[in-house]
Amino acid sequence: MSGGAGPLRAPRGLGLDDPERENAVLLDIVEATASGPDVETRAAAVARVITEATATDVCFVHVLDDSERGLTLLGATPPFDAQVGAVHLPLGQGVSGWVAGHREPVVIVEDKESDPRYLPIPALRGQDYTSMVSVPMISEPSGLAGVLNVHTVTRRHFDERDVRLLLAIGRLLAGALHQARMHRRLAARERAHERFAEQTVAAQEAERRRLARDIHDGISQRLVSLWYHLDAALTHLDRGDPGPARVDIELAGGLVDTTLEEARVAIGALRPPVLDDLGLAGALAALARGVPGVDISLDLDERRLPDHLEIALYRIAQEALQNVLKHSGARRVTLRLEIGTADVRLAIGDDGAGFEPATLGPPDDTGGFGLASVRERAELIGGTVRVTARPGEGTTVAVAAPVPARDDHEVSSNDEASAGNT
Repeated sequence: MSGGAGPLRAPRGLGLDDPERENAVLLDIVEATASGPDVETRAAAVARVITEATATDVCFVHVLDDSERGLTLLGATPPFDAQVGAVHLPLGQGVSGWVAGHREPVVIVEDKESDPRYLPIPALRGQDYTSMVSVPMISEPSGLAGVLNVHTVTRRHFDERDVRLLLAIGRLLAGALHQARMHRRLAARERAHERFAEQTVAAQEAERRRLARDIHDGISQRLVSLWYHLDAALTHLDRGDPGPARVDIELAGGLVDTTLEEARVAIGALRPPVLDDLGLAGALAALARGVPGVDISLDLDERRLPDHLEIALYRIAQEALQNVLKHSGARRVTLRLEIGTADVRLAIGDDGAGFEPATLGPPDDTGGFGLASVRERAELIGGTVRVTARPGEGTTVAVAAPVPARDDHEVSSNDEASAGNT
């Protein structure tokens, strides 16, 4: 255990002099952790119970962000409850960031400012409080959930029993927080699926209308013109006039070329033919080489995947590369595809402008920079998206998705089919 100034000795810091009292507090904590379905409600309820039961002045519950790169204040006793959701601390910064990074408790009896780990947070008025205990909230097997802090105005000693009790409280709260976070993620995923389903239906209808319009205004009109020129050519030939017939036939040939190109474009909008021709690795390579003005580095596994995975990953790479072209100003792009027995990983990295997610508050899985469609496509195939970015150091979009297991019958059938085609 790390300590600040002053010895750790009696009287007991939290005033819990017997096991029965400790058990009563833990039971109160258990009830508080069941006080609501969301993280904020549970954290706030536990903070109130801790201060009331331990005769401390304030309690802060800093919860690990979904990005696992920082802490957010999600539970606090008055007058700091107004700061809930507004205080963010990167891992490694401040006492709480140190505790989260090292998974060890810290006790500071007095003179916090002399501790090199201490980082003043004006909104939390640390100068008004003398002593503090900070413990990690860890549960098995989920791991770190956040950091629990208690503070007192007057100087107070905290002994080993105090820290053990707070660690026990932290374990109880960690389990509840992990459960609440799981419920929130599942609810968010369900909402994302609902939104994606709605957007997919709307996009399909819009695409059908566009294709119908294109076919009517383009392909259909050109076929009518083609028929007109061929009919005219036949008429000229019947009259023994080959000159005009040749002109009409040449015009008809040009219309055939144009119509075929329009048909290829329409088909490509539904499913990229390059996937059928080259496979996912070849399609990604062709896609990357089509980005103008950048050097391309490719590391692509050439094994094939189920159709729905290949289409989704191709569209994700297409979106990410469009973002590189529009926003990054990159000179170099790296595209990597790794296919394992259980999952597939796609990463698109660039050396462009990058950005600083921390300046925007707690980042979401995609950093909030126009990659919603990437996240939605990844979630549709059961995958996840992680964005890594720093100003001036580029951006990397990494997607991981499960690969469905093929049963022996399917494998043997595919093998037999492959053998029959050799």
